[in-house]
Amino acid sequence: MTNNWDLIEQNESSKNANGGTEIFMRFLYDGTIPRELLQEAQIIPARVRELQNDKLRILTLHNLAEDPESSPLKDSSFRDKFHKIVFISNWQMQQYMSLLNIPYSDKMTVIESGSENIDVKLQDKPTDVINLVYASTPQRGLAILVEVFNKLCEKHKNIRLHVHSSFKLYGWDDYDAQFEELYQKCRDNPQIIYHGYTPHAELKAALKDYHILAYPNIWQETQCRVLIESMSAGLLCVHPNFGGLWDTSAGLNFTYQGDQDMHRHANIFYYELDKAIENLTRNREDLNQYLTFVKSYADFRWSTRKAHFLWQKLLTELNQQYPTPESRKPPENILTFRTTP
Repeated sequence: MTNNWDLIEQNESSKNANGGTEIFMRFLYDGTIPRELLQEAQIIPARVRELQNDKLRILTLHNLAEDPESSPLKDSSFRDKFHKIVFISNWQMQQYMSLLNIPYSDKMTVIESGSENIDVKLQDKPTDVINLVYASTPQRGLAILVEVFNKLCEKHKNIRLHVHSSFKLYGWDDYDAQFEELYQKCRDNPQIIYHGYTPHAELKAALKDYHILAYPNIWQETQCRVLIESMSAGLLCVHPNFGGLWDTSAGLNFTYQGDQDMHRHANIFYYELDKAIENLTRNREDLNQYLTFVKSYADFRWSTRKAHFLWQKLLTELNQQYPTPESRKPPENILTFRTTP
């Protein structure tokens, strides 16, 4: 199958990045959806630069409503330039409606990201060690995790923490400098393996040998890809009910009430993570049955087949509604709109 990646719209932020938005765009243009349908549309990933008046203009949003790039959506005349605005989670759409005063309408829709199922047998995971993983940029809660894990090492000698974390994920190598002290704390603990940036395919393969996603998240996310993939890989996921995490997990994981005070959050997370380790140690067979159910849920909810179908359906319907370049012209025939200088 030949992909359609040459049609992907890029901007100054995405061209060197490999985050969730970029993974989503490669998925959308992977060759499953007919090229002739995609050629009729301008699918814009969050950051609006130039609008093409002869195309079906679809704004797909992966960022938060608080993002400065989102602020023009407060203006109905700006929203009217698009034939559809697509969110990746219901929590995210509700935030846009609430914070930007956007009315509830059929101009918007939610299509969750597709994610390839991870083929794993839970009984084949290592039994001599419990592997924990953190796989996100460091500002999302790594500092809490490292302090908690160092303390848990005093109690559990058979735990290992694999840290896949770096701003190289977004091509922002210089941002890592401010977290070098935290990275060094990882290197100083013999029970922590600091991997730095790990390409997406390699990370998904590594998840098969991990047992717990340890994610004391303090950064709101609209939808969490590493959480989706961890559920598919049969991991016991420990995280707060913050931002879009509860929407993503459907409450199936070890989800807890966090706190904006980092010390209190760390204490809560210590208890939850310790409980998860104890469960894996003492009740692994019973827990695996439950995690098999969680995996089945994740694989069904975020199936690539479902996501491709919904996107192709949307493109087909818009083509039928706006069949000609003339019918697609934005109000006032404005061809270019820049949200930043």
